[in-house]
Amino acid sequence: MPSAISSDEWDLPRVKASIGFEDDSQNLASDDQDTEFFDVKFYPYGDVTHDPVFAAVSKKHIVIYRLSSKITPPYELVQLFRDDDKEALNCSCTWTKDPETEVPYLCVAGRDAKIKVYDVVQGKLVKVLVGHGGILRIQSNHASLIVDLFQAFHNSGRYVLSAGHDNVICLWTLPNLPPEPSGKNPSKPIVIHYPHFFTSEVHSGIVDCVAFFGDLILSRACHEDIIVLWRIEGFSSRDPPPEMSEAPTTSDTERLTRSAFAPATASACPPQYTRLLEFWTPHCGHQFYLRFKLFHDKDKHPILAFGNAKAMIFFWDLARLGSYHDFISEVRDPNRDKTQPIQRPGWLAPIQHRHKGDAVSKLRDAASDRESVASGRTGSVDVETHYDLNTNYSQETLEQWELKYDMTRVEEPIRAHSQSNVTVKDFVGRQVAWSTGGEWCVVVGSKNLAIILQRWHKKDRTEDKERKPSQDRPS
Repeated sequence: MPSAISSDEWDLPRVKASIGFEDDSQNLASDDQDTEFFDVKFYPYGDVTHDPVFAAVSKKHIVIYRLSSKITPPYELVQLFRDDDKEALNCSCTWTKDPETEVPYLCVAGRDAKIKVYDVVQGKLVKVLVGHGGILRIQSNHASLIVDLFQAFHNSGRYVLSAGHDNVICLWTLPNLPPEPSGKNPSKPIVIHYPHFFTSEVHSGIVDCVAFFGDLILSRACHEDIIVLWRIEGFSSRDPPPEMSEAPTTSDTERLTRSAFAPATASACPPQYTRLLEFWTPHCGHQFYLRFKLFHDKDKHPILAFGNAKAMIFFWDLARLGSYHDFISEVRDPNRDKTQPIQRPGWLAPIQHRHKGDAVSKLRDAASDRESVASGRTGSVDVETHYDLNTNYSQETLEQWELKYDMTRVEEPIRAHSQSNVTVKDFVGRQVAWSTGGEWCVVVGSKNLAIILQRWHKKDRTEDKERKPSQDRPS
């Protein structure tokens, strides 16, 4: 796990504002009354020092906002598009730009099987791409492939993950692409028939979100209240990519996992994948289309974010897991010099009670979004002499620490390190997006609501008060 580059790196996002977009159910079918945002994406090509811009897509509208700490509320509407296609029910978007002029474009798709390209600067629809035969999510050419493949590309550009309704997760190796054609005719496309890894064992339900974490994999399925971190045995992006001919075929249909990286033989079947950790995401129920998002930058902590079906937003700082392990190992080291103090991370705060016997007034623990010390937002470090954990801390504290940070308890899903509660009842967080620098996080979902969260910003205590969502009306 990476180390902190500054004390602020332990900071986790907290709610700054919410944007409520006016209900447009009058434009929908009678059996589809609940309006909601299904996708949100930050513009990825801008300078990290500039104010970030994000797009959110609902069934009939596309809204584009700019975020800034210098204004109150910290957002402004940049563009608003209305999709007047009768059959349009949009659910997906991605950014691109003109390679010569660098004009930003937003591509939107959904039920009508069209990709609509919008010029964000001019505020107009510039192109409609057709040719797909079913519901389309623009990161894929297959209607059954429901995972956001843009998020599932490996950083090397050589591998991509896919998942879908069949409970299967596949890893595909991308071959060398042909050179650009010199004439008018396009190059013949390369057809890849088989993935180099295939499994239906990690999840028992529809897999609707999957992503790389280095060479590891994060995934979740509906009907399961967990996000799983796992690895493909034998897979390393540092190795030469396997040949297409090495991909296992479907000849052995009884195998629930097939892998070119740890191939099974007639006499042996080595472990082909290993579950490493689970992250607890309670109150998801039978909801489909709940997507996590990992912020992963080589110079910052990796932060996992997820919104559930009960108006809660969870965050895990994956760097805390390694830091907790190091702290506990140092305390328990039988050979350490017990006369020397040990530094306990400030976010690893003991549970305290204001008044003896008053359980109601118990301070929030380290997952609280409102206690800056408990959630690690101060970055402070306590220096203490620890002779024995059970002597220094209560059993309640130690149990809470283990539930949140102990990687050895593989049978227990790791609880969130921070939790933000949305004041709108029954808000369902469908999709999460991070700004390029990791300062801003946006969660969108039901009620046509967008939740704006921020970290690394000086806390204004007036912002702790509940704020009603602002209303932006469609034109």
